[in-house]
Amino acid sequence: MADVHSKEVRSYNMSQVKGKDTKPELLVRRFLFSNGLRYRLYDKKLSGKPDIVLPKYKTVIFIHGCFWHGHENCKYSALPKTRTQFWSDKIEGNKQRDKNNIEQLINKGWNVLIVYGCELKKDKQELTLNKILNNIQNQFHN
Repeated sequence: MADVHSKEVRSYNMSQVKGKDTKPELLVRRFLFSNGLRYRLYDKKLSGKPDIVLPKYKTVIFIHGCFWHGHENCKYSALPKTRTQFWSDKIEGNKQRDKNNIEQLINKGWNVLIVYGCELKKDKQELTLNKILNNIQNQFHN
């Protein structure tokens, strides 16, 4: 099946996909800040350059796009109908890299939280944000 967009339109669309300061990231950051938590962003010294680093709580948060990180059983992670092998290989590579980065962080004593974009949609947003907060607070009290 051919792509519904021309090569130029597809290229433009893909160029607009952001890697930093995405809406889900900004949502989580605003929530954390409003709850008195302070953090750093994209610490290059840590494996995988986590989106949010809370040094005081020895916690990092990765906010993953469902498609790019192959979120299991998620409607937003469906493979495209064109160049399927390319996308499958790319996403599997991302998942393997994520796994390696998470293992390295855990081995260094970090609490690692993964939040997928779909978990921040309106219907799940409040529950997800509160889970993040509880996890961080529980980490601090242990």
